[in-house]
Amino acid sequence: MKPLRSGLASVAAALCLVSCGRDGGSAAPVKSTLVERVSSTGFLQLEAESFNKLTPREQALAFWLTQSSIAIDPIIYDQLSRYGLREKRLLEALVSHPQDAKPEVMTKITAFTKLFWANKGNHNELTAQKFLPEFTFEELEQAGVGAIRNGLRIGDPYGTGHPIQTEAEFGAEIQDLKPALFDPAFEPMITAKNPEGGLDILQASANNFYVGVALADLKEFHERYPLDSQLVKAGGKLQERVYRAGTADGRIPPGLYARFLKKAIEHLQKARAFAEPGQDTAIGDLIRFYQSGEPEDWLRFGASWVQNNANVDFDSGFIEVYRDARGAKGTSQSFVSVTDQHVNSLMVKIADNAQYFEDRAPWDAQYKKQGVKPPLAKAVEALIETGDFSILTVGDNLPNENEIHQKYGTKSFLFTGSSRAFAHVTGHASIEEFCYSHDEIERAGKYGDEAEDLETALHEIIGHGSGKLSPKLTHDAPFYLKEYFSTLEEARADLMALWNVTDPKLKDLGVISSPEVAKAMYDASARVGLTQLRGTLRGDTLEEDHERNRQLIVNYIIDKTGAIESKERDGKSFFTVRDYGKMRQGAGMLLAELMRIKAEGDYAAIKALVDKYGVHFDPALRDQVVARYTNLNLPTYWAGINPSLEAKFGANGEVSSVSMTYPRDFAKQQLGYAGMYKQ
Repeated sequence: MKPLRSGLASVAAALCLVSCGRDGGSAAPVKSTLVERVSSTGFLQLEAESFNKLTPREQALAFWLTQSSIAIDPIIYDQLSRYGLREKRLLEALVSHPQDAKPEVMTKITAFTKLFWANKGNHNELTAQKFLPEFTFEELEQAGVGAIRNGLRIGDPYGTGHPIQTEAEFGAEIQDLKPALFDPAFEPMITAKNPEGGLDILQASANNFYVGVALADLKEFHERYPLDSQLVKAGGKLQERVYRAGTADGRIPPGLYARFLKKAIEHLQKARAFAEPGQDTAIGDLIRFYQSGEPEDWLRFGASWVQNNANVDFDSGFIEVYRDARGAKGTSQSFVSVTDQHVNSLMVKIADNAQYFEDRAPWDAQYKKQGVKPPLAKAVEALIETGDFSILTVGDNLPNENEIHQKYGTKSFLFTGSSRAFAHVTGHASIEEFCYSHDEIERAGKYGDEAEDLETALHEIIGHGSGKLSPKLTHDAPFYLKEYFSTLEEARADLMALWNVTDPKLKDLGVISSPEVAKAMYDASARVGLTQLRGTLRGDTLEEDHERNRQLIVNYIIDKTGAIESKERDGKSFFTVRDYGKMRQGAGMLLAELMRIKAEGDYAAIKALVDKYGVHFDPALRDQVVARYTNLNLPTYWAGINPSLEAKFGANGEVSSVSMTYPRDFAKQQLGYAGMYKQ
């Protein structure tokens, strides 16, 4: 599971390695990682200088793994909306022929397409709320008709229907897509956990995990493929459409997304030839899973993957369940990374002491693990992030399956390239705006970066892998906690960071420079209850699990201990810490209860907690926060531009060399990715 960036305070690389320069000397002038901005979204160039230190074999491995990541990227568009791939091919065709429309119209189409790519559809990645284009239906129609008259032929690269070759076919297509693109009331939310209009959480969600299915239909239904299937109701019966490529011998037939998974397998097979022992096994297990879709093959891949610590690492699959209101269906995602040796020691030191922190957790002894296997922890630079994996993810702990955790442990990542990209652009304007006191501003400026890095490390390494379930449970916790599990698990991991940051062990390990770091972490945790409202522009409820988790923590501590308080000054609201000791006490109280709920599968208790503290907010307060961010003129959302790997091939068709560049052109990169399926 992954923590998302909680605010606009920078997350500079751990232990000042970014701000102070890689060699410990003065930092050289750095070209801004902010490449462009479209509305409230900033596009950042990811960098990965560690690639240049790889051996030729490792560089070839990285190239083929990145190609497999590109291959599965289209899947997420279909998972998030049944119209997603049709919209994607249409927009990409028009953006590829800018000369065929009025310049002012093409400017608006291009801007919307960039936001569409950034969010993997026309719903905001964080808030799940739909956003609309600035161009009109008539302008879209005129642009398409003009392009077709000038020879444009829109193929069917993603297998969504049929090619578009005539004006009439184009007109019929956009008419069918009109509600999805232009009607704000049509499928307004990707994931709706507080549905309106008498709909349940599945019916009100725009995602494509369920077709014609109501929540009541699932009461007596046992899913064979809960993570990697689309559930369809046809003829009054439920059917699982499994995500799989099938096998060449036909013993396993192809399923949903076979087109993309087959292409990914081609590249994974080539990558396997360059992988080291152990990693080649993991790649083979992933290939088998993509062929079969079987849960047993997914667990086999997870077991082999988590036990391997290659310098060039990766993950790929149907992994996170945040987008599904039930918390069951996994979204397609992938990343390829290179170990950042400069920062890696922070992660390793914490991981080696996982049992120490487990023993001192505030929950009942019956829920504490013994013989904790230290998680495999590493700091990395990402070479590519595709599907439902984005630059907003600064840390990740995988696999998610409890069965793997118990037997083999977990693998935790700190993505220093993402941290570095943010550090170069955000500055401290938002800190000065939302900190209540001068001391808080000063503390954030001096220790905020270190606090956020340390929080990410503790969240991933100590948080997600901690605790054990009651032996009376016959399934993993998500089975019992349903749509509330992800919120609980993210809150539990955040609280483990807040609980442990004051432990003197961290000073002994040399991973914290001052007690002020803990205060800076507490300050930021309180502030985010206010600042995260900047993204939810409509309504009065939070739907995204990370945002619910943060609000749950803040509101619980306010209610139970009064350690956080709301203050007003000059017509502005602030959330500030009144008592750091009581805040830790409140964090421990909530953490102990969340562990009990998880261990016992207590659905009623987590529902009551989240509904009371984590869902609703004051719209007037949100409007104030939005206005303050508008005045700061800072982006409130972010998208990443991946490094580009290019291979040269010898006469035998094998990779002879691989080079890396920074394209700094989001549209060109996305069109290049789409070209893998160009007809």
